[in-house]
Amino acid sequence: MTRYRSVVVEEGGRLNNYAIEPEMYVDSTPRVGFTDYAERLNGRLAMIGFVALIATEALLGTSLISWLQSLGQ
Repeated sequence: MTRYRSVVVEEGGRLNNYAIEPEMYVDSTPRVGFTDYAERLNGRLAMIGFVALIATEALLGTSLISWLQSLGQ
């Protein structure tokens, strides 16, 4: 059998179009602790939170601190 990119050709010249499994690999990049991935994710979530805070203050017409103080009274 001759192996090409995604098909196998038998001795008779017939093509077998069955799936060929990809090569396996192990991603050894750490996903916990102070990694670049974690810092980037935390920064993006902080930016989303800050924009949500600004939008909430704009919709309520008051600051978040004064709104929370009015809830406690």
